[in-house]
Amino acid sequence: MKLLILGAYGQIARIVEHRILSEPEFKDIDLTLGLRNSQRLAALNDNPRVRIIDLDLESAEDVTNAMSGQDMVFIADVDHDVDNAKTRNVLEAMKQHNVSRIISSNILGIYNEVPGEFGRWNHEFVKAGLKSARNSDRMLSESGITYTTLRIPWLNDRNEIKYTITHQNEPYLGVSGSRQSIADVVLKIVRNPSFVANESIGIADPSTQGEPRPVY
Repeated sequence: MKLLILGAYGQIARIVEHRILSEPEFKDIDLTLGLRNSQRLAALNDNPRVRIIDLDLESAEDVTNAMSGQDMVFIADVDHDVDNAKTRNVLEAMKQHNVSRIISSNILGIYNEVPGEFGRWNHEFVKAGLKSARNSDRMLSESGITYTTLRIPWLNDRNEIKYTITHQNEPYLGVSGSRQSIADVVLKIVRNPSFVANESIGIADPSTQGEPRPVY
C-alpha cells in the first residue's frame, strides 16, 4: 500500500509514521509525506520506503502532484479555511488519480454532540471554526469517496492508548485523549480500510467523561 500523509510534521502524523516504519505488520506500506518544510523530516531521507515533499495544502497543484500513485490519504491537519480549500484540493486530486480511501482530521462538537458543561465550554472555544469544520465533513460524506472523519478530542501526550469510539448519532464520550490513541485509530484503518468506513467518529478516553475541562 502507498499512503500519503498530509501535514506530515504534526505530532499525530509523526506517531503514525514512526509506527509504520518500525512495526513489522506495516512493512509493506510506503509513505509519501507532504509538509510545508520537508527539511523537518530530513532524518527519514535515507529510508527507502519514504518520499518527502514540500507541499502546501492550499495549492491544488501541490496536492494533485502528490496524489499520483497513492492508495490512501491521511489528512493530519484540520481544515479551518473559510473556503475549505484544503478539503476541496484533496478530494479533487483523489478523484483525478482514482484514490479511493481518505482519513481526515476534524474537531469534536461539529454536530453539537458533546454533552454537559464541557460541551458548552468547548462550543464557545471552537465556534469560530465550526462552519468550516462542518463543511469539511459534509464535503467528505458527499464526495463518493470512502472516508472517515476523525472528531478529535482535546489532546494530551500521555503514554497510553486508551479510547472509545462514538458514532455520528451518539453523544461524544470523554473530553480528552492521547495523541497515541488517535494515531492508533488511524493505523487500524490503514490495516483494514473497511474499518469505520463512511463514518464520522468521535474518539476520546472514556475515563475523562464528565470533566468540565480538558484533561492533560
